[in-house]
Amino acid sequence: MNLERIAQRFRIDKPERFRLADFDPAEVCGLSIDKAEAKIMLTDGIARLAAFQEKLYARDHYSVLIVLQAMDAAGKDGLIKHVMTGLNPQGVEVHAFKQPSAEELSHDFLWRISQRLPQRGRIGIFNRSHYEEVLVVRMHPEMLQTQHLPPGVVGAKFWKQRFADIRAFERHLARNGTVVLKFFLHLSREEQRKRFLARIDEPAKRWKFSMSDVSERKLWSKYMVAYEDMIRETSRPEAPWYVVPADNKWFTRLVVAGALAEALEGLKLEFPQIGGKMLKELQKARKALTARGG
Repeated sequence: MNLERIAQRFRIDKPERFRLADFDPAEVCGLSIDKAEAKIMLTDGIARLAAFQEKLYARDHYSVLIVLQAMDAAGKDGLIKHVMTGLNPQGVEVHAFKQPSAEELSHDFLWRISQRLPQRGRIGIFNRSHYEEVLVVRMHPEMLQTQHLPPGVVGAKFWKQRFADIRAFERHLARNGTVVLKFFLHLSREEQRKRFLARIDEPAKRWKFSMSDVSERKLWSKYMVAYEDMIRETSRPEAPWYVVPADNKWFTRLVVAGALAEALEGLKLEFPQIGGKMLKELQKARKALTARGG
């Protein structure tokens, strides 16, 4: 089974039927391989991605936006490190969105996101994103008081309206050449508990742990409802969600690599063809360079 086919199994093509409970965080699609074999598969996948990336940059028509959302300890940082290893770092930009600044809060909720969109020819990765506005802010609605919203905006249809704004924003990106791929790293509550304990027990990982992680964990069930709503409302053909099993990090990385490879292959990228006056100039340059003395 190639990586693209693996990834297809986790793309949400029919969001109206989506139920998060139908997806197992420990799923590995029957692959009975060890970590060494998984590493070989991932290395082969990254080699394909590197070839696609070179054409993406040379063609300069499209950009790629990868959105990563997950509960804490789901492995977003490790995913970025392992899947993007082997790509040209000049063509990859990673942005981690944390608590909004005062300037960002003085604009609409999509403003700070739009400032960080990848240029044509490049791959952008959002480690958390505009979706925090329908996840964390939904869990903590008091945050809306800091957003300088006009009176009467926050009402019964508020979250539905934010979903509509996000769909319109991503549709605009897609129409203008940005390939939008969104990944929810689906971690089980038990696996998160184990990873939190590992952070506490291992000195090299303690810096990653925060007491806020524990307080957010208490809202697990509410978060799962919010994630389910988010995926139902915003997974569309032009900007699909992938619900990626995250209990096994090696499998998570294979799925994301496969989805990215499939999307890039679908662009049918080729290197620009040189002809006419430019080709004559190249031939003239070649003649000069091959003459005695160069």
